[in-house]
Amino acid sequence: MSASANASPALDAIAPRDKADILARALPYIRKYHGKTMVIKYGGNAMTDPALQQAFAEDVVLLKLVGINPIVVHGGGPQIDNALNKVGKKGHFIQGMRVTDSETMDVVEWVLAGEVQQEIVGLINHAGGKAVGLTGRDGGLIRARKLKMLDKDDPAKEHDIGQVGEIDKIDPSVVKALQDDAFIPVISPIGFGEHNESYNINADLVASKLAEILKAEKLLLLTNITGVLDKQGQLLTDLTSQRIDELVADGTISGGMLPKIAGAIDAAKCGVNAVHIIDGRVPHVLLLEILTDQAFGTMIRAR
Repeated sequence: MSASANASPALDAIAPRDKADILARALPYIRKYHGKTMVIKYGGNAMTDPALQQAFAEDVVLLKLVGINPIVVHGGGPQIDNALNKVGKKGHFIQGMRVTDSETMDVVEWVLAGEVQQEIVGLINHAGGKAVGLTGRDGGLIRARKLKMLDKDDPAKEHDIGQVGEIDKIDPSVVKALQDDAFIPVISPIGFGEHNESYNINADLVASKLAEILKAEKLLLLTNITGVLDKQGQLLTDLTSQRIDELVADGTISGGMLPKIAGAIDAAKCGVNAVHIIDGRVPHVLLLEILTDQAFGTMIRAR
């Protein structure tokens, strides 16, 4: 595809000297993060809007070309819900986690490891990258066990949410081999158990654990909102572990944000240098967050 085919009116309006200045301002960040690993959780609106899909793919390819190692872990909640509707099933959630019986698990595997993963791989390859799709089975990447979910209000009560897993072990060797050979791994959050059973794992938790194991420079979680908001709807730009506990206790953080925040704080505590929850609805938000001095969304710190 030619450069003119990819050009946008907004970019065309920027004078050449200003474009050069923009590139020069990115240089310190390129130098700082060269050779570093960035784990990116890709989901929400950015996965369903064609313009945002293209911008995301271009961002990932550019990061790879300047010597940064992006690893994509994707979700697919809306796509799973659509597929379940087609077979007459309705998605059900408990404490932000999808209840997954065996029939739902079949749909999850088909949608995530088939439809969604291959679309992302295709987008990145079309943008000039070399993406490879993986599930937790490939190279023994994600070994899992059945998640025991305790009720958040009554720890004596346990919810059975079916084939939903928690991570037992991650073996990152296949991911390292791919990224060292100029490929961009695209990972579906499906793990396998000791009897070869499949488990649906929350994509935010997979991304967080992978970032921890790989000692990633950054973990970036794309969302459908500007970041973590307080009860007045104002963006909280910087959160510590203690502040997060307070926000969970008073109900400010709830539902689907719970596993996202839990994974983020675990990654921060285990050595990931920066964890960011950012707005996937902003075009090229990855480049803006990584290669400019403009902060987006919410940064999570261990303390």
